[in-house]
Amino acid sequence: MAVPPVYALIATDLDGTLLRGDDTLSDRSRAALARATEAGARHLVVTGRPAPRVRPLLDDLGSTGLAVCGQGAQLYDAGAGRLLWSVTLDRELAETALGKIEAEVGQVYAAVDQDGVDGLTLIEPGYLMPHPTLPAVRVGRRDDLWCAPISKVLLRHHTLSDDELARTARAVVGSLATVTMSGPGTVELQPCGITKATGLALAAEHLGLSAERAIAFGDMPNDIPMFRWAAHGVAMANAHPELKAVADEITKSNEDDGIAVVLERLFA
Repeated sequence: MAVPPVYALIATDLDGTLLRGDDTLSDRSRAALARATEAGARHLVVTGRPAPRVRPLLDDLGSTGLAVCGQGAQLYDAGAGRLLWSVTLDRELAETALGKIEAEVGQVYAAVDQDGVDGLTLIEPGYLMPHPTLPAVRVGRRDDLWCAPISKVLLRHHTLSDDELARTARAVVGSLATVTMSGPGTVELQPCGITKATGLALAAEHLGLSAERAIAFGDMPNDIPMFRWAAHGVAMANAHPELKAVADEITKSNEDDGIAVVLERLFA
């Protein structure tokens, strides 16, 4: 009789975690994931990227399963090429939240991820993409950001650090939206109550899996809810201090195949 894997569900963030700085996946990490899935574990990408920005990577991995996208606002079925579930951020609430933030810190620069499998990333004048390899469409004015349903808003400030901007946003936004920090230059507003944990829990339910047999890998504060949901949370060496503080384990950096190091030990 085959022995079931110690962890049946492997949840991995992408940027700063599974992917290297050049947006590629190393051969070692690819092999470690393949070994784990051959042993019976399921690998789920759990990312802040919206579904359209994840599709090429899933194709490269040969994935036909589920992926949690948009900070938990989207559950994408790679095999069917469709969203099984999505939650949008009310655009009037988003505008109100932006107004409250700007009343405290002055001008911020905003972008939005549109809902849907073909949704665009729109950026207003002055906004710089933190990931220049990801496609975006520049619009002429902020009002143009609200032309279609959105899954989240991305914010940048010309002088405040990400921690300072996120802290102020949480203080003034309240229940209008959930504020997350998912990477350098990436403070986000998403639907209230939506986190990576809510999306991961929904995906696990679809797969008939539980948190008790889940291991999660991440690098930023937006991964904290996912760590609290999973049985074991592994922070990368390059992770934000807030995530390291709640991690069960710290592995090597994303550049040094930190995920592979752990999976090779667990699925030897």
